Amino acid sequence: MTDRIDAILRLSPRIQVLPILHGSGDLAQEVRETLISRPVDCLAVPLPPSVEAALERAVEALPRIHLVVLPEPDRGEAPSVSFVPVDPCQAVIMGIRVSMGEGIARAYIDRDVTVFEPTPFTAPDSYALKRISLAAYAAALVPSLPAPAPESQRRLRIDWMAFRLHELELDYASILCLCHVADWPWLREAYRERRPYVAPEPIAQRPSAAPVSPATLYFALGELPFLTELYERRRAEVRSDRHLSVDGIKELLLSARTRWADRRTAENRSIANWVTPHLLQRYLQYVRNLALLDRRLTPDLYTLVLAAKQMAGDDFAITLLETARSYAFQEDTEEWAGPSLSVGVGKLELPDGQVAAAKNRLQGPALAWRSLSLRPAPEPVTSRRWAPQWNPFRQCSWPPEDNRIESFTQHVREQARAILGADLARVEKFTSSIKDGVDMRETLRHWHKARRHTGYGANSQAAKPRMDIYVKDIPPARGQVDVVMFLFDTPADPARYSWQATWYAEHQEESTLCFYASPFQERMVGPGIAQSCYGGALFLFPPRPIPDIWKDPRLNAARTLEERLIAAGALHSQDPHIVLVTPVPPMARWRRIARSFNRRLVPIPLSRFSGQTLDRLRRFHVLNGHEIRSYATKFIRE
Repeated sequence: MTDRIDAILRLSPRIQVLPILHGSGDLAQEVRETLISRPVDCLAVPLPPSVEAALERAVEALPRIHLVVLPEPDRGEAPSVSFVPVDPCQAVIMGIRVSMGEGIARAYIDRDVTVFEPTPFTAPDSYALKRISLAAYAAALVPSLPAPAPESQRRLRIDWMAFRLHELELDYASILCLCHVADWPWLREAYRERRPYVAPEPIAQRPSAAPVSPATLYFALGELPFLTELYERRRAEVRSDRHLSVDGIKELLLSARTRWADRRTAENRSIANWVTPHLLQRYLQYVRNLALLDRRLTPDLYTLVLAAKQMAGDDFAITLLETARSYAFQEDTEEWAGPSLSVGVGKLELPDGQVAAAKNRLQGPALAWRSLSLRPAPEPVTSRRWAPQWNPFRQCSWPPEDNRIESFTQHVREQARAILGADLARVEKFTSSIKDGVDMRETLRHWHKARRHTGYGANSQAAKPRMDIYVKDIPPARGQVDVVMFLFDTPADPARYSWQATWYAEHQEESTLCFYASPFQERMVGPGIAQSCYGGALFLFPPRPIPDIWKDPRLNAARTLEERLIAAGALHSQDPHIVLVTPVPPMARWRRIARSFNRRLVPIPLSRFSGQTLDRLRRFHVLNGHEIRSYATKFIRE
């Protein structure tokens, strides 16, 4: 492998070129491994000498991220600058950092220019270097690399770097030259042809270094800030970071899930964490497919957040976005004094407040804005402002949520009818029809009888065992299940579920609803829109008017919220069976209450349904009048 790399990337016996991509942690690893695995006297850096002093001071300040800013002449319009991000996942910065630690000389060989002209370049995903060598990766790109235009700034810079390599060759025996992968064939050509060069241009002002604002780190770093932090922590702990570009995505996902679950626990959600390992597995498969559609091997931030929104909702997607943008080393602002720089796409806010057009000299994959609708929870101050506007004499539901939970209750009724039918099943010997299928358990239970009838006479070998087959006969369930009850949180805390109400159907496709829930006034999500959470609910279908169960004196014997709900269902049910979906087995007192009304509970475990489904069903919105429905979709999050 070493001989092959030397043959392709060596300019002379003393100079070896290492093609790199900017903004790639995988390429930064390649540079580090190359520097520590072979003797190198000098590292040739593709940056101008004017940035050396400020850049190396900023490298010493890592893991805190700085920008080295190079002002450009003022042309009467908005100010313009170029900058070098001191990013530990940049291959150039990694080379400088390792060479400073190993005592290797550094030479800044790029040509100083008054106005920097960036060259956009799109390359295949550098994660391919986990399977192929850097030499093979660089050689495969050669046919698609555009040649620099004659007399262009790019051509002049390449010619100057080739001249500087000839100079360094006189002083050093082993030189490693870092060169962008788009330039290395033309640098090789200029070096061998000894092309004439043009002297560097005078710079307008001396470069300066300043820290980056933590809120805008994403626009300055080549990798996600969270992954960059992981690289730095692995470096401090002397642990391998070979596959961190993919394993870091998994750590990001787990960290986001922990933060999301802690936030939900603080909000007293009964289902604090329904993002299960199975859901995370399907999420990662979906992310992989989206990345492949974008012709990438590793996902970008947009892909990660989009998949999180579609798989787990806005709350989890927002938490994932916040986690991906976090960088703990930069958030500790006590150790530096002075203003910081805010970075955007092609923009840089200077310490004096001016916004300058900015060009990244170590630009990785091009950044572009992509829209994605995420609705965060309103701030407490905003919620408190909406609360006094509520009219206590007007309430209605949100129709999409009504349709969703009505569909779910119908599904539960069908399951309950299947359970009732299974209780009436009979088993009989097969005669002429298999009816509802072969009952393998009963057939195997009578297997020994077939062997007993075989006998041990002289003709026993010719005798064939006779085995009886048993079949199931499941008669259709009779009657209709009209009451379905859900107990989401048992035992229910009356202080938490202090809102008890009975809602009547607006049309014949809705159920009569009795429930106890959290008080909606404490969670305003929009003007005239509040959110509550069911603790328990009773659905009566077909709908019919009933007295308010929370004021009905016939139910005063109930001691808890669950008992009152069960008693109300038993009182108003016209069918002898009542469906009870509960997280715990029905208590003896619940069954006695049902029997006192000549009714029977049909329990269905709440665990039969996914946590994500239950979480969506439990959250419902209360609108302050029917006219609120015209704009409620702007504030209600799914």
